[in-house]
Amino acid sequence: MSITSVKSGATGISLALDNNFMEPIATTLVGSGGVNQVTFNDIPQTYKHLQIRATSRTTQSATGTNYWFAYCNNDRATNYSYHILTGDGASASAQAEVNTTYLLGGQAPRDSQLSSTYSIAVFDLLDYANTNKYKTVRALSGVDYNAASPPGYIRLISGNWRSFDAVTSLTIIPEASNFSQYSRFSLYGIKG
Repeated sequence: MSITSVKSGATGISLALDNNFMEPIATTLVGSGGVNQVTFNDIPQTYKHLQIRATSRTTQSATGTNYWFAYCNNDRATNYSYHILTGDGASASAQAEVNTTYLLGGQAPRDSQLSSTYSIAVFDLLDYANTNKYKTVRALSGVDYNAASPPGYIRLISGNWRSFDAVTSLTIIPEASNFSQYSRFSLYGIKG
């Protein structure tokens, strides 16, 4: 039995696809030797929102994690802010920063932390083409170290870029060192 919507003749599934369809725009898979940044240029202005899906790791020789940062239109001025909630299964913490030079995007295990362990992140940039408002981000990031020390983390992040400019490029860099081989960053456009 088909589910129909108020829209005459449309199924609930086709209506959802019409209104919220997600399309791949570009993807980067890091090769051997790593890279110190990933950039998506010439972002089409035809979507409602953007989403980055990331699987990452850094080459820094240490345990623990590094954050990765995002820049809109390569703007490095102090017009970004973020909030972060972190949980590790035993405790929780919160942090906020204003007037930073970047958006906080996610986390990436360092090279000495369990080989072949990568973090995941989903990073949403809302209303990126709207020139009447500041840009808002939300992200969910996590990594599990299989009971090692530290045990792993989940992080909920929000933030903003205080600019009315449409986002035409995104640059992603690790907090330290390079992104490791096999790190992947995929950019999607969401119709809305």
